[in-house]
Amino acid sequence: MGKVGLYVKFRTQPGQRDALVKLLLEAAEHAQDAPGCELYIVNTAPGEEDIVWVTEIWRSEADHTASLSAAGAKELTGQALPLLAGPPERIDLSPAGGAGLRG
Repeated sequence: MGKVGLYVKFRTQPGQRDALVKLLLEAAEHAQDAPGCELYIVNTAPGEEDIVWVTEIWRSEADHTASLSAAGAKELTGQALPLLAGPPERIDLSPAGGAGLRG
């Protein structure tokens, strides 16, 4: 089975972008030690004051799914939900390779 990649777009309530970024960076710390996590990057874009993007690469879909049940994940999700203006948009990807991508 190949690696899986995700782009996840979060739209926050007005003025809540920085609070969500803080929570997602905490999630990134947890992901750093999660089996199969190869990349978890939190991004913002100029001119998009209520948007946060997360870029993820996982060894497998099973590793990604397991990470959602890891210690702390549900608590962070519970803290993030009130900051959101709707459900996240998820784009599933099949990483083909590139600089920084492990084997």
